[in-house]
Amino acid sequence: MQKLSAAARRAKKARDLAAAKTDARRRKKAENQRLRRAAKKKGLKLKGKDYDHKDKKFKSVKANRGNDGKGTKNE
Repeated sequence: MQKLSAAARRAKKARDLAAAKTDARRRKKAENQRLRRAAKKKGLKLKGKDYDHKDKKFKSVKANRGNDGKGTKNE
């Protein structure tokens, strides 16, 4: 949690909301929702997992960061 002043907190809230409402972000959220719902129907355990778009499967949040341990510099 960030320690922000009241004004900074309001400004960040507005920025974050604007970013979440862009067309691209809404499409990404809808895609993830479709994938999670389909996987849940198949009976997969999804708690604590995120979809890895490169490997096309669900991974733990920890494993789904930093390009599989290679870092993001060359990605």
